[in-house]
Amino acid sequence: MNTRRKLAATLLALLALAPLAALAHGPTRQKVTESVTIDAPPAAVWARIKNFDSLKDWHPAIAESPASQGNAVGSVRSLKLKGGGELTETIERYDDAGMKYSYRAKDGGALPVTNYTSTISVTAGEGADAGKTVVEWRGAFYRGHPGNEPPPELNDDAAVAAITGVYQSGLANLKKLAEQK
Repeated sequence: MNTRRKLAATLLALLALAPLAALAHGPTRQKVTESVTIDAPPAAVWARIKNFDSLKDWHPAIAESPASQGNAVGSVRSLKLKGGGELTETIERYDDAGMKYSYRAKDGGALPVTNYTSTISVTAGEGADAGKTVVEWRGAFYRGHPGNEPPPELNDDAAVAAITGVYQSGLANLKKLAEQK
């Protein structure tokens, strides 16, 4: 009987602490995926975006995007934004034949995110989109503030909105540029 009481007391203590453990877990990884269908051949679209230093040529918010080693893994891209602010990104994977590359942003900088990784890829459209190109830009990240009560400008919603805005504006401009005759 004494063992049952001890077990019951232990279970009650654990149940009482469970809500505290849920509050202490911190931020969760957020993800954003955006895509656009472009009326142009995949090779032509890839040619516009394949160079790690070409972001300035197609993203409307980027003033400069030099890369230290071109498309080589480990190359560092230093982004200067037209509205002010900077970001530093490092290429982690590059697949010219597969028309995609992945990169990681250094924490800090102009975006309200941390531990940000991203992949941009170009594929041929299928079905009704045959002859067209689909560009997908996806990223995963944590909000800019690691604590349990982040300020509004560094919370999950702000992080998702910022990355969504970056992707949507970039892809819309890429579509406009690639479809110009």
